[in-house]
Amino acid sequence: MTKKITGKTKLLGVIGHPVEHSLSPVMHNAALAQLVEDIAQLGLDYVYLPFPIEPQNLEVAIAGFAAVGVVGFSVTIPHKQAIIPLLSEITPLAQTIGAVNTVSRQNNQWVGTNTDIEGFIAPLQTTYKQDWSQKVAVILGNGGAARAVVAGCIQLGFAQIHVVGRNMQRLQEFRNSWSNSSLADKFQVHQWEELPKLIPQANLLVNTTPIGMYPKVDESPLSVEEVANLPTGAIAYDLIYIPKPTQFLQQAEKQGAIAIDGLEMLVQQGVAALKIWLHLETLPVEVMRQALQNHLRLGE
Repeated sequence: MTKKITGKTKLLGVIGHPVEHSLSPVMHNAALAQLVEDIAQLGLDYVYLPFPIEPQNLEVAIAGFAAVGVVGFSVTIPHKQAIIPLLSEITPLAQTIGAVNTVSRQNNQWVGTNTDIEGFIAPLQTTYKQDWSQKVAVILGNGGAARAVVAGCIQLGFAQIHVVGRNMQRLQEFRNSWSNSSLADKFQVHQWEELPKLIPQANLLVNTTPIGMYPKVDESPLSVEEVANLPTGAIAYDLIYIPKPTQFLQQAEKQGAIAIDGLEMLVQQGVAALKIWLHLETLPVEVMRQALQNHLRLGE
């Protein structure tokens, strides 16, 4: 059934640049439609839209959102850190990792939090659950998404966490930005040249970079030779969910690794965000997952 949008329809959305590849609208609008059926008496009337916002337009866009009454929005690349100065309040969790992916309007102010951690660790706590306390995590990239992954790996109790980046200055900034946090001594940073000695130790190898994301589907953050050193049975986790699978995951699977893509992370962080925006505890998770799978033609 096509949703009827009126002057009373409340706005939710996702901001990023680019944002046309985002599946968040598919997932969230499916959940919102299901909720209207399930609990019609609540009078839920929302729509979730993609907003392509270039970095130089971020401030004016957020002011515009307040003016038109946007209830909340997701934040994706490249705005997860740039948005922080534009918010009135940031939750301790988002403050600790220095990145925001979910913003809500509360008391006429923008409040930022981070549901990426919840989303990232969900499959590692359920489908692939194991004792992580003797395990090694290697994280590719040192941007906003990497911060959530570091925090998630710390939460899971990994014995060693290694963050690898190409730019030494950015890597040092990443390291220094945690200096006021209790998590600062829980991970190490390395230059890309050190990967050959790290990959053979990795029980979990995570790509947090955008390399390999649609439309550049033939790219991978690692060469075939580098992935060849990944231990059999290790988990390769790519935060990218289009294409499915990415070059990185295809390479890893050939080496006998278990592949996880960003789809379940997307679902679980989305569930957490909707709970904040709608003030609901129970959401149609399976409907959200199914909508994404159908959209990607992965429905069973």
